[in-house]
Amino acid sequence: MSIQIEHTDLSKFIMVGDRVLIKPKSSVEKTKGGLLLPPGVQENEHIQSGYVLKVGPGYPVPAIAEIDEPWKNKTDEVKYVPLQPREGDLAVYLQNSAYEIRFNGEKYIIVSQSGILLLIRDEDLFK
Repeated sequence: MSIQIEHTDLSKFIMVGDRVLIKPKSSVEKTKGGLLLPPGVQENEHIQSGYVLKVGPGYPVPAIAEIDEPWKNKTDEVKYVPLQPREGDLAVYLQNSAYEIRFNGEKYIIVSQSGILLLIRDEDLFK
């Protein structure tokens, strides 16, 4: 199941919590032996891969109440434990923990960090 989103700019998307926006890799249409695969065979695999486009802020950490130290400045700013994925990483994720969205006719995946099995980070990938 997927949802269609009508908007003009992907940069306006803000990921929430531990969610990661992934652009799936184009599926291989041939096996190693040269057999052609029908469309949709790769989509039914349990493990998929794609490139990380956006990353949420992470897991929120509750503020510690410092009642016994009134001289400290009190801030209501939420602090987060950052996520491991970075933009540009190749992520291998579980298909059953992912949600599909369609934006401008293209398929994107939203998955939580717990659904990501492996990250491949290549600093020279986009140079």
